Amino acid sequence: MTRNRSEAERRGRRGETLAAWYLRLTGWRILAQRVKTARGEVDIVARRGRVLCFVEVKWRRDRRERDLAIDAYRLRRVAAAAEAIAAGFVRPGDEMRIDVLLLAPGCWPRRIANAWQPGA
Repeated sequence: MTRNRSEAERRGRRGETLAAWYLRLTGWRILAQRVKTARGEVDIVARRGRVLCFVEVKWRRDRRERDLAIDAYRLRRVAAAAEAIAAGFVRPGDEMRIDVLLLAPGCWPRRIANAWQPGA
């Protein structure tokens, strides 16, 4: 792994840790982190009541980069991974969704609730 790639990986892990704390502080229970599948990865699986949430976390250097960090391609990969692992977490009557949590130093997290709609 190159130095730049390993640094990006380290920052990404730090962002996921901060995101998990943010979610806990806003009432979510963390069920799993960094769940890898053949179809992709889910950064965080969280639950609040009857809502099961698969969370994609993006950490960027500044607010401008943060706000451009997610696109349809990345969301499709998260959706595929979430579909692959959902059976292990879902309960009857649950609402499932994919959220995105965008982070950057010096600014509040930006949360996009229900960021993925099938067929998008």
